[in-house]
Amino acid sequence: MKTAVVLFSIALVLACASPHEGPAEGAAEEPAVAGGIAARLERFAPTELRADLSGLDEADRAVLAELVAAARMMDEIFLRQVWVGNPAVRTKLAALTGPEFEAARAYFAVNFGLWDRLDEMEPFVGNRPHPPGAGYYPEDMTAAEFEGWLAAHPEDEAAFTSLVTVIRRQDPDLVAVPYSSAYREWLEPAAAALRRAAAATGNDSLRRFLESRADAFFSDDYYESDVAWMDLDSPVEVTIGPYETYEDGLFGYKAAFEAFVTVASAEESARLARFKALLPWLERNLPIPEEHKNLDRGSESPIRVVDVLFVGGDSKAGVQTLAFNLPNDERVREEKGSKKVLLRNVLRAKFDQILVPIAERVLSPADAERVSFEAYMAEVLHHELSHGLGPGKITRDGRETEVRLELKELYSTLEEAKADVMGVYNMLALIERGEMAAELRATLEPTYVAGLFRAARFGVHEAHGRGVVAQFNYLLERGALEVDADGRFRSVSERFDAAMEQLLKTMLMLQATGDYAGTAEFLDTYGVASDSLLTAIDRLGEVPVDIRPLYPQAEELAPTG
Repeated sequence: MKTAVVLFSIALVLACASPHEGPAEGAAEEPAVAGGIAARLERFAPTELRADLSGLDEADRAVLAELVAAARMMDEIFLRQVWVGNPAVRTKLAALTGPEFEAARAYFAVNFGLWDRLDEMEPFVGNRPHPPGAGYYPEDMTAAEFEGWLAAHPEDEAAFTSLVTVIRRQDPDLVAVPYSSAYREWLEPAAAALRRAAAATGNDSLRRFLESRADAFFSDDYYESDVAWMDLDSPVEVTIGPYETYEDGLFGYKAAFEAFVTVASAEESARLARFKALLPWLERNLPIPEEHKNLDRGSESPIRVVDVLFVGGDSKAGVQTLAFNLPNDERVREEKGSKKVLLRNVLRAKFDQILVPIAERVLSPADAERVSFEAYMAEVLHHELSHGLGPGKITRDGRETEVRLELKELYSTLEEAKADVMGVYNMLALIERGEMAAELRATLEPTYVAGLFRAARFGVHEAHGRGVVAQFNYLLERGALEVDADGRFRSVSERFDAAMEQLLKTMLMLQATGDYAGTAEFLDTYGVASDSLLTAIDRLGEVPVDIRPLYPQAEELAPTG
């Protein structure tokens, strides 16, 4: 009887946690934790991530402690960005006992909410559907209502489509609330921690970034601090703020808070730094007409190889980030380019625990033997470099705009797929030019294909998954991939290069023209998983889908204030 009572309590929270909306239909009838919750959790392999702190002095360690404290505030903000009712449900789950609730609490932490990110955001506690607009918009607001409001109030467009506002109801109106107001409760302690870290560091570039980012939390203007972040040259490498828009499934307008507290590898970073000088050549080498190339974009583009100490917010949810390319502000990209950050200890953990076992199960034996960590890390680097290449600011119907704004919720799907394909295309070009080792050519194709399988397991029907599936299907159609009698995949080298070039051209032209309808048609045509792909994925059941990071050093650091 006790279990029935507590389950009903969860249902009540699910029904009432979000203002202005009623309960999802049937929420009171099916409030239980989904079956197999422990098995779901086991898809994420617990993995300790450690950084080499031996080269840091006491001041650096004090800085790291404060940065971890600030990063933990990003957890709290992002939890509410996923859904405003999440904190109440978290509190309720914490009071429940029993093995299914223990697993549910852990899985809640993995997903930052009640919805399974590996299962198309289906709920695993209760049956409340995840709102497409997450916690950024009123849950009962439709896209048509939003667009209708802007049609009637064009003066609101800038605020409503801003990366750093949430939309709320003040009946009967819709209003835009700046992040600095909506999340002040957590931004204030985060800013205080950043300012303590700034006071503790002896590195001028780090101090400048931390102080300007703390100010940005209250001004909602991140330009100056993004520029300072580009110039950051410190053994402590930190990224913190609102960046990616993937969580906003309604429009892709709103940025999620996240944080990476890392320690840089100066030696590895210097080894890869030469690639930034090649970015202008790579832009000119893209397979699109000259008028669509972004030849004036900044090419400073520093590259950092780091080890993760702690991750907070958006990038901790579900599948863990391998690398990133920021900032997303096109003003900064036009002026200075963008910074590429590779998370070395995360890359190594995923290669050893996931990519190699995947290759052994789904690739032909000959291809599986050629998968290499060097190719994997290089592909990740060039994926991130590719985010800074190609169309960004464009002209459509005589007006200046951005690809992101024209492709809306389809933007992230196409952009991630473009970066996958362009990364390989660029590596092939650099190998041919002699800028990368010729020996890498033999490992490039199978490592890329194994990586597609790794990404496809995150959900072939969700946004990024459709882009991965589109690559599979396009290459199969062009004969660049083949499936043998055992259902194993192999790349066909004599057709691979041409197929990748044509696929990249197709994607870039959709971006260059801001073609929303064409992008939808492309994804509808190629983004549906084939039986051969689904069968191969089924053979991966024993392989972890991703890691569940543990941060022992972050727990050991004592905050200074």
